[in-house]
Amino acid sequence: MEDILDVYQLPYDAQRPVVCMDEKPYQLLADVRKPIPMSPGNVRKIDSEYERKGTCSIFVFTEPLVGKTYAHARARRTKTDWAEEIRSLLEERYPSVPKVYQFKV
Repeated sequence: MEDILDVYQLPYDAQRPVVCMDEKPYQLLADVRKPIPMSPGNVRKIDSEYERKGTCSIFVFTEPLVGKTYAHARARRTKTDWAEEIRSLLEERYPSVPKVYQFKV
């Protein structure tokens, strides 16, 4: 953990940007009953019952040293989806950064 925190303390280098990636499956939910809006003296009331509308996968890339964030939702998370997100990161978001690896999707 300390090694990772040390990376965040490095000065910004446009040729070697620090990019963090996270992916998360997410449930898509809908309200069964319409929430009751807040009124003076009362908070908004939401029923705990919900309807499941499926799932998606959220891919998030952040560049903490400059405050950039990019998020993209996909219907699923397969190895091809992951590879396409990495390709997009390398070829579309950071095309001028020298590449060490070549990806084929």
